[in-house]
Amino acid sequence: MSSLSFTKMQAQGNDFIVLNGLTTELPVLTTEFVRRITERRYGIGCDQLLVLEKSETADAAMRIFNSDGSEAANCGNGLRCVGHLLMKQLGKEYVSIALADRIAYAETTINGICVDMGAATVTDSTESHVDINIGNEHRVFFEAIEAFPTDRNVEIVTGQIASHVYIDIIERGAGHTLACGSGACATAAAIWSTEGEVHPLTIEMPGGTVTVSGCPKNIKLEGPVSQTFEGQFLL
Repeated sequence: MSSLSFTKMQAQGNDFIVLNGLTTELPVLTTEFVRRITERRYGIGCDQLLVLEKSETADAAMRIFNSDGSEAANCGNGLRCVGHLLMKQLGKEYVSIALADRIAYAETTINGICVDMGAATVTDSTESHVDINIGNEHRVFFEAIEAFPTDRNVEIVTGQIASHVYIDIIERGAGHTLACGSGACATAAAIWSTEGEVHPLTIEMPGGTVTVSGCPKNIKLEGPVSQTFEGQFLL
């Protein structure tokens, strides 16, 4: 194998390299390889590397790697990108995607791609932040008056007008990013918890806007995605 086929995709500026193990032979996914292919100057460049593999229980399994080589458990924008790719490849109206701990479902809507993100659980709450587990760990700040943790994703609510919420994101293993799907869902869950009311929220991130709906036991994430280009990565 001298080169590797890849697809580049984005959702609200959150960009991904997709390696399709359903149709392509994949190399060993070492930390060195992940760092090389995701590096923006010497590689292709992305926030996360998404790897599709065969699954006995879903249309495909998906592994998620941060640009520092660490593996992540959940990625809402990545699920929506991969869902779009699989629906086009398989000719289906909806697809199932196996993650490490659950099976997610993606479908096309008039507003883009919608995925079910599973349950969001409040694990800690103070006056300044709410900790949320949604398959991966998040800390949602309403007031940034303490040091940011490095062991989880961080969302900072910078404003809210009714059901329209503005946030910034710092992702574990990737740094400051334009968008984060699971972060948008964690923000919604944190607001629902503090307000004591569950209703759809528009979450605006630096790279674009998504809609979060459903309930804490079954959150829905919806918004547009796009395929930007395909290519061959020289090994």
